[in-house]
Amino acid sequence: MERIKTDLCIIGAGSGGLSVAAGAVQMGASVVLLEGHKMGGDCLNYGCVPSKALIAAGKHAHAMTTGAPFGIKPVKPTVDYAAAKDHVANVIKGIEPHDSVERFQGLGVNVITEYGAFISPTEVQAGDKIITARRFVIATGSSPFVPPIDGLDAVPHFTNENIFDLKEQPKHLIVIGGGPIGMELAQAHVRLGSKVTVLEGMKALGKDDPELAAIALERLRGEGIEIVEGALAEKISGSDGDINVHTKDGNTYNGTHLLMAVGRKPNVDKLDLEKAGIEPTRGGIKVDASLKTTNKRVYAIGDVAAGLQFTHVAGYHAGVIIKSALFGLPSKAKTDHIPWATYIDPEMAQVGLTEAQARETHGEKLEVVRFEYAENDRARAELATTGLIKVMVVKGRPVGASIVGAQAGELIQIWALALANNLKMSAIANMIAPYPTLGEVNKRAAGAYFSPRLFESKMVKRIVGFVQRF
Repeated sequence: MERIKTDLCIIGAGSGGLSVAAGAVQMGASVVLLEGHKMGGDCLNYGCVPSKALIAAGKHAHAMTTGAPFGIKPVKPTVDYAAAKDHVANVIKGIEPHDSVERFQGLGVNVITEYGAFISPTEVQAGDKIITARRFVIATGSSPFVPPIDGLDAVPHFTNENIFDLKEQPKHLIVIGGGPIGMELAQAHVRLGSKVTVLEGMKALGKDDPELAAIALERLRGEGIEIVEGALAEKISGSDGDINVHTKDGNTYNGTHLLMAVGRKPNVDKLDLEKAGIEPTRGGIKVDASLKTTNKRVYAIGDVAAGLQFTHVAGYHAGVIIKSALFGLPSKAKTDHIPWATYIDPEMAQVGLTEAQARETHGEKLEVVRFEYAENDRARAELATTGLIKVMVVKGRPVGASIVGAQAGELIQIWALALANNLKMSAIANMIAPYPTLGEVNKRAAGAYFSPRLFESKMVKRIVGFVQRF
């Protein structure tokens, strides 16, 4: 066995692990990075990047069918599904060098292409190497959760880890799971010409604001996606190209391909956590506010840290622990300022509290301001008037924002900025937005907070009257 001593040993080269490695080595720490599978992790290879590339292909196909209101004759697109998947592969290939072994070795990171497992509280073994480090970072991410449905093992099925390798277009794709992953891939496939049925055991887009989710689901159904809620899969039968999903309510749904998109599970099985005195918890690894595990030498970040499972959260976690592990400064992770988006059309985005959460937390102190996309001139020009923003306000400060509509993932960022920096609504209202832009939606929402205070105030009217007289 070769023994290696280092300042920092990182297990997992996904977005979080790579961010820690790049930051730490460039600040002077010695770093060992372990990755037994693909550099770039789930986000680059199976998640964010390929899904958005496929969504982009679907968007171009959809645009060819929806030009009539603009004076453009609709045409039925000729879709080369395999070529669309080639586009996905090319996007991944273009990003791969940034996340590659060669790049990180060039930065000075000792990259070992083996899985790592703890053999003691201070040691990790990776292949024929034993690494002793002052600090460890577990950044192993998550994988698709495939529930133990009767018959599923005997039927061909896909997850996000292999659906992007499929070159034969599904004639009828059945998606089990109506969350963000399921709905994004459902819309991409229906736009590329597949028939799609989504089966959701509870509520589709159930973690989002119900009012906003209803707006999005109406559009998705309007595009031809069959969305069945309360349809809990009980049994799977059939064979390749002829798959049946039997639900608890006695119905059966038939399709040619099956995609499982019911959730994620943390990648902890290979780590031997007990040998390091690290306590797992439901959904991952137990961490404190500083992201330390029950072994204070070891941090856990990203999906494996039993919290919000987003690439940008892993990147944020990387910054938190660099401050702590490298500089010895107190540093804690928060969640109330972290935004997320679902990249269906119309997009959905959220930061902070939803309306329901804010009412439960703040009660009568809460004010909810709203602004419709239909009142925005740019949205009218682009016929993108389906949309709504809601901002939850307490004592003049936003505590949450929910958006459904075009570019919601872009628009939510100003509210994430406001929550992260404890800004008042006046900061947004004072912003000057170029005209005409969708960004005015945010300014007008802030204006909706102040409008009754200005235009319905008897005091304001008395002051104005007094000034005009004298």
